[in-house]
Amino acid sequence: MNKKINHGFVWAVLAFITLFFSPLAQAQKSNADKTVLTVTGKDQKQALSLAALKALPQQTIVTKTPWYPDSVKFTGPLLRDVLALAKVKGADISAIALNDYKIHIPMSDAQQYDMILAHQINDEAIPVKTKGPLFVVYPFDSHPELQAKRYYERSIWQLKALTVK
Repeated sequence: MNKKINHGFVWAVLAFITLFFSPLAQAQKSNADKTVLTVTGKDQKQALSLAALKALPQQTIVTKTPWYPDSVKFTGPLLRDVLALAKVKGADISAIALNDYKIHIPMSDAQQYDMILAHQINDEAIPVKTKGPLFVVYPFDSHPELQAKRYYERSIWQLKALTVK
């Protein structure tokens, strides 16, 4: 059986695929490049995208928290690596959430503990409605002293900015 290929139809399908998927790919790329965290220091301000945060070495913490009934797996870069990337130094970090909630975190916490800026919970991206896109997480189970109200309060979610002084 000899069938002829309708080249016009093939070109129409290819054009449709290009028109449909190209904007989708651009939208996904632009979301990855969108600023999710602003880090400000004495003389500079750094806007970081999720892609920039994912380019840093990633750490995983599996820990119990007051917010979830079972242990949860958190993934993201170390806070100290993010601060080093932004080239900011100081003794105090002001962490600010999307709803403008603010908490102070001593820089010593970032140096002493392997706390992370989690962008994944249980291998899934964290949506804004469930504490995302970034969540400061301490390794609570690794250090009994971290299982205290003051450290839970410093575990800010929906993080949008860090100011270091």
